[in-house]
Amino acid sequence: MNLTISGHHLEVTPALRSYVTGKLDRITRHFDQLMDVKVLLTVENQTEKDKRQRAECRIAVKGNDLFAESSHQDLYAAVDDLVDKLDRQVAKHKEKLQSHDRAGVRHMM
Repeated sequence: MNLTISGHHLEVTPALRSYVTGKLDRITRHFDQLMDVKVLLTVENQTEKDKRQRAECRIAVKGNDLFAESSHQDLYAAVDDLVDKLDRQVAKHKEKLQSHDRAGVRHMM
């Protein structure tokens, strides 16, 4: 698995990098066939609110790309929400792969 963590208007500190990799380990526990993971952490300046922290991730799996994004006032909370979304998507993708295999086996019998 190739993991790329980059920041936009933000310096990615070692503590932030280890937090993101620790959270993404939860996804690899469920589904280990991830080819490429790209995480972008962004700080946006908006006029109606102080600062908005945004985290987005694109995961390349065999056959598809999974994408999720999350915004929050705290970057760590945005990363937590992002990983929850990705976890649901990866579980759904894994379920689709397994259900298609079983349908083919039933059809052959």
